Amino acid sequence: MSSASDFSDDDKPLGKPSGGLNGHHHPNGNGNGHVSAQHASSSLSEDEDMPLATADSSAVPPTRTLKRKKPIYAESSSDSEDDTPLASSPAKLATSAAIPMPGAVEATTVPASSTNGKRKAKIKEEPRDDDYADDDAPKRKRASAASGSKKPAKKKVKQETPAASGSDDDIPIVTKKPSVSRKRKVKVESDADSDSDDDKPIAKKAAPKKAAPKKAAPKKPRASKVKDEAESGDELPKAKKTSAKKKKEDAEVNGSPVKKGRKKKEEEEEEVFRWWDADANGDGSVKWETLEHNGVIFPPPYEPLPPHVKMKYNGKPLELPPAAEEVAGFYAALIESDHAQSTKFNENFFDDWKKVLKTDPPRDGTKVTSFESCDFRPMFEYFEAEKARKKAMTTAEKKEVKRLKDEQEAKYLTCLLDGRKEKIGNFRVEPPGLFRGRGEHPKKGSLKFRVRPEDITINIGKEAPVPVPNMPGKWKEVIHDNTVTWLATWTENVNGNHKYVFLAAGSSLKGQSDMTKFEKARELKKHIDRIRQNYNADLKSKVMADRQRATAMYFIDKLALRAGNEKGEDEAETVGCCSLKCQHVTLEAPNFVIFDFLGKDSIRYYNRVPVELQIFKNIRIFKENKNDDDDLFDRVNTAGLNKHLQSEMKGLTAKVFRTFNASSTFQRLLDENSLENATLQEKLNAYNKANREVAILCNHRKTVPKTHDQSMERVNNKLRAVKYDRMKLRHVLFKIDKKFKKDEDYKDDESDIDDDWIVAHEEALKAKEIEKAEKKFKQENEKLEEEGEKPQKPSVLEERIADIEEEYTRLEKERGTEQAELKRERPVEKIQEAITKLSEKISASKLQIIDRDEGKEIALNTSKINYLDPRITASWCKIHEVPVEKLFSKTLRVKFPWALEVDEDWKF
Repeated sequence: MSSASDFSDDDKPLGKPSGGLNGHHHPNGNGNGHVSAQHASSSLSEDEDMPLATADSSAVPPTRTLKRKKPIYAESSSDSEDDTPLASSPAKLATSAAIPMPGAVEATTVPASSTNGKRKAKIKEEPRDDDYADDDAPKRKRASAASGSKKPAKKKVKQETPAASGSDDDIPIVTKKPSVSRKRKVKVESDADSDSDDDKPIAKKAAPKKAAPKKAAPKKPRASKVKDEAESGDELPKAKKTSAKKKKEDAEVNGSPVKKGRKKKEEEEEEVFRWWDADANGDGSVKWETLEHNGVIFPPPYEPLPPHVKMKYNGKPLELPPAAEEVAGFYAALIESDHAQSTKFNENFFDDWKKVLKTDPPRDGTKVTSFESCDFRPMFEYFEAEKARKKAMTTAEKKEVKRLKDEQEAKYLTCLLDGRKEKIGNFRVEPPGLFRGRGEHPKKGSLKFRVRPEDITINIGKEAPVPVPNMPGKWKEVIHDNTVTWLATWTENVNGNHKYVFLAAGSSLKGQSDMTKFEKARELKKHIDRIRQNYNADLKSKVMADRQRATAMYFIDKLALRAGNEKGEDEAETVGCCSLKCQHVTLEAPNFVIFDFLGKDSIRYYNRVPVELQIFKNIRIFKENKNDDDDLFDRVNTAGLNKHLQSEMKGLTAKVFRTFNASSTFQRLLDENSLENATLQEKLNAYNKANREVAILCNHRKTVPKTHDQSMERVNNKLRAVKYDRMKLRHVLFKIDKKFKKDEDYKDDESDIDDDWIVAHEEALKAKEIEKAEKKFKQENEKLEEEGEKPQKPSVLEERIADIEEEYTRLEKERGTEQAELKRERPVEKIQEAITKLSEKISASKLQIIDRDEGKEIALNTSKINYLDPRITASWCKIHEVPVEKLFSKTLRVKFPWALEVDEDWKF
């Protein structure tokens, strides 16, 4: 069962640095120690975002001092602190104090009449990915999906292996019992105080009606067919044969779907349960009638290091028993990562390791008391050598390793749910390791124990056989609870959080969960005007608790702040709206509020926004006679706020506001773009720009990758290479007829390609051609030997290399002449077509570079997975004839199959 932590940002390899104590280097290495728990890793937080990296402080204004200074205001500050209204209001400003941000009132206020239904469309056949960990979602009630469509029989479509889901929102739904009418009414329900909706008990449901399965014909995206003549073998020496990769890149740029082979045909033939077309299935209590699965797969036991690999203590090799050696290895694998540079990480690791050493002390009696005397580098170097060895394995060896692994895991991939085969999302138990956490977590570095069968509770049908663990031991408990959707659970030892094994992202229960979440956000459109009127009225309430609640609701609605929960002493110091301290909010006359705090995942939130004058006055009152570390909203908490929201709309929580504002803002931004006659890349840039604005609204930021500059340089070099190709073709035309130099389409030169770059580029091309020739020669000889024939003589290779040398000698002579020739003559019209295509490719590449650079600090996938209704994207793609594959990865297409069927006139 791969766990959520296996995919978090803080578990990704880090680059290499320079040396220090304990074999440490500055962060850049590739710490590869796996993280686990005897009772598993922590659950994801309330908003179910994808993990984000710690924010780069350079991305926002400098940190403000925590010491609060009392500002000077134009009006008196003698208003009562407690339960009396403000004496008077100052004169209103001439200009509006609307907040300049995506998701403002204009964007999110939608009359109920504008809410349209959705018509059924043909489903599009999509491939599916491998399983992904999604094991941290907490329990939640099941609600029904909203749909205005008729009740067809169950249908099945071809689909591949299920995909990974970055979403942790597991809100299952069930439709009502079938009514006499052919139309199906939908009841949408949700918890008030819960942010994830998967596993709270619900009422019992009847077995579904069965109908003859049907297969929906796949619907191919509309795109232009492009024949890339500019890359053909005649023009340039580097393009003797267009590689498959090159063809794929060209097809992507020009919007043509890439043709795929018939690999994994067996997987493609697999049919998936079309739950969104199924009959109503009961009253919403029971989530399954029968459930059968094989449990979880445990990682292999620890294998001791070779005798010659030992860490050192005070410069001498340390003889460690396996248990102590394993924990030391966890740290050794990370010594060149950012984690090992953290004092708190090192302290927690050393404290836990000393506890292990008490029960499994060094064999030579050495007492380990000083962390600074430990040298883990010998272990680190061994791990690095092992990684290099595995990387150097032949393709056949890698395939054999994968085959064996697939055989071991095959029976854990699926379960039988009500007689249907469904994919399981996270069936691997993570191995033990060191807890890394997110941001400045106080427990990072703590030891996560190995999970054993005795720690795990299995949930399975009463009649199903009890699975046998793949390691010695017995399950902690076997239960038969059909009101929840998890298959296995345990408690991790570091934070005491519960871990769950759920179905995969593409399963029926997960899909119902997602649909319910977005339908709940759409339902908010009908109530948002009334809710805003109510909290605006309470902004002047004589009851201080109501006034604070209304002010908090204003920030949650307008700024898309998370509600925030109270943190324990052993949790990271992050806050949300209800848990803001006075030091986090600063007032600036006449009506600006400055927020500066660490949000989820320790991502810094800094925002200076104009607010309504009443909000400004309220914040001033809330802060009076308080210290910097006192609560700003001392009479409001998340539970009370959500309870109030339930009275405004059934199932409404603070999180629904984020989903609603994100989706409605996204819909508005997309609709504002006029994309008539736009190229594919221009359409993609417009989509990503809207996505970025929503991500900024939701504070979905990430640290700029350390390799960003190098990556951008590679992209720019690829662009220059295309310009070089166009330049050579222009020079071919000039040699044919000098009049082409005056042609507007060909007279502009490639100004950013200088002579030095051309020399380096052609030398690199020649080296690649020679390497390719040598590799091909070797493969041909290997094949001949397999067939029992004599291999080719070395002279054959020498002749091929000589031809390459001759070709590049010709290119060298052409430099600076503005004339060139092809190896084989081609009609002028064909050359002109090739130049036009290369010019279009250059324009698309420039747009891609801009798009990539602008998004370097923004985590686009978080909002795309969790907060943007996928039907917005599906409808937009149909309107603008953009292949959905350009915007939704295979993972997302498997996660949201129900969304891909909407008509192009669907609106959030």
